[in-house]
Amino acid sequence: MEYGPAWGARRQREARVVHTHTTDVLIAGAGPVGLSAAAELRRHGVRCRLVDRLPARLPYAKAVGIQPRTLELWDRMGLARTVLEAAIALRGQLIYVNGREQARIDLTLPPEVPYGFAALPQYETERILEAYLAGLGTVIERGTELASFAQDEDGVTARLRTASDVEEEVRARYLIGCDGAHSTVRKGLGLAFEGGAFSEEYMLADVEADWELPHGYGLRSLLRADDGATDDLLVCIPLPGAGRYRMSALVPPELSTQSTDRGPARSESVAHGLEGGRAPELSHLQAVVDRLAPKAAVLSRMRWSSVFRISHRIVDRYADGRVFVAGDAAHIHPPTGAQGMNTGIQDACNLAWKLALVVRGEAGPALLASYDAERHPIGEEVVGRTVRHATHGIETDPDGPRTLMLREAQLLVSYRGGPLTDRPNGPADAPQPGDRAPDCTGLTTPVATYPLRLLDIMRGRTEHVLLLYAADPADLVKAAEAAARAAGPPPVADDSPGARNAPAREPGLQTVAVLARDATPTAPDTLPVPGYRDAKGEFARLYRPDGPTGLLVRPDGQLGARFPLAETAPALSDYRATLSTPA
Repeated sequence: MEYGPAWGARRQREARVVHTHTTDVLIAGAGPVGLSAAAELRRHGVRCRLVDRLPARLPYAKAVGIQPRTLELWDRMGLARTVLEAAIALRGQLIYVNGREQARIDLTLPPEVPYGFAALPQYETERILEAYLAGLGTVIERGTELASFAQDEDGVTARLRTASDVEEEVRARYLIGCDGAHSTVRKGLGLAFEGGAFSEEYMLADVEADWELPHGYGLRSLLRADDGATDDLLVCIPLPGAGRYRMSALVPPELSTQSTDRGPARSESVAHGLEGGRAPELSHLQAVVDRLAPKAAVLSRMRWSSVFRISHRIVDRYADGRVFVAGDAAHIHPPTGAQGMNTGIQDACNLAWKLALVVRGEAGPALLASYDAERHPIGEEVVGRTVRHATHGIETDPDGPRTLMLREAQLLVSYRGGPLTDRPNGPADAPQPGDRAPDCTGLTTPVATYPLRLLDIMRGRTEHVLLLYAADPADLVKAAEAAARAAGPPPVADDSPGARNAPAREPGLQTVAVLARDATPTAPDTLPVPGYRDAKGEFARLYRPDGPTGLLVRPDGQLGARFPLAETAPALSDYRATLSTPA
């Protein structure tokens, strides 16, 4: 047997043999956005592979804010309870300018909103999502990097490289780039990533403080010059654990590199996120706290620290053919208001259900164009708003407190006027197609001895949900029968060959009836579809039905259609046609 140099060289060549495998969707990047995309795809029964170049999760509390809308999406996945058990409630923020309290922002929301604001270190969010995904049969392929890709009419051919330099060729029907601010996918597509950068450098740390700030409140304290410029800054976000905060502050001169690394090559790159090689010490943070904290405090137990930079950029489009970008690969901006990760998770949920319908042959490929049409305007708004808040302070926002809180909670995200929305119907101030479908409580059944929320009814479903509301049970029966007839067999998309070979599925529609509070005394369980009574009138108060009304809720929790109950069949037919050929 040969063991000489020739044998070693041959073994090295064999170790680099390229293998070809096939999957429906390849996802590059296993942060919260990539994990959410993979989880939603698997929940919808779509095969996917999730690769990440890092060998393990990073132990950094980078993105820490969890918005109420994200918790609603996780509730639909059956994941909210796990998150709530690990997170801490965010109750507000104290704002100090030049040593004086300028504002106290309380994070209050209308009582019908099921979740408040929360904080959770990013590595914990990733751990929870990773465990959830593993339960669906998919694990992260760590230490595996997307080296290159090329797409054609029928799919995407990607070249993967492992840490041991083994290369693999993967054939996928679609590719999603969730690979961050320096995205290989975005660069491979040649997408423009226009924007700018903040000149300041910041330090970030996970520490404990022994001060007596109100529990659950963050702190923003700054020194402002006469011309309005910020000379010094301290931002503290509470984390799970006694006295634990993620603190950020301006970098002191001894840690700054602005005078040495601002050459042309760097100015053309995306300077965003954590940087290695310069780790602030506890003394650096303590000095800022001594200068800016409203009360004296001693810092301790620093878990990690880093220097980071902030850019604000957005791609010119979120998709090109069969390749998509989401999260930081598509938009980056200041961390003000904890919008970035949450916006990326909504990107993932918006795209995943559409990909699932196309892969299963229940919608045409044209549906995928609605991803960019719906999410790009959202990304632009978030980038602009976070830059304004970072520059001038959230307390200077012109919107009233209610609107400000709802927007920060991402509960006002709407796709009105988009390619999948029908004309407005019903009262002007009622939820319309494209809006978030609001949650409500007070729904009862003859069996349960406690009231249910609408989220309880939606939990675990992956299909569209048709809500039928009326006071007369006969109207509900007729509409339910019309919905069953209109659903029919799902259309077969022309995304060959996978769609034609996909197993047959039931139409992706679940019909639920809601009896009005003053309905004829009829038990909901006598209806031909699952039925609930609007016992407290909350459904009627929030959805403002104008007589018997039908509401179609998309898999991402946004309203797809609203119509008079007598028009159930044509309304569903029109919506199904829209999924195959969006306007």
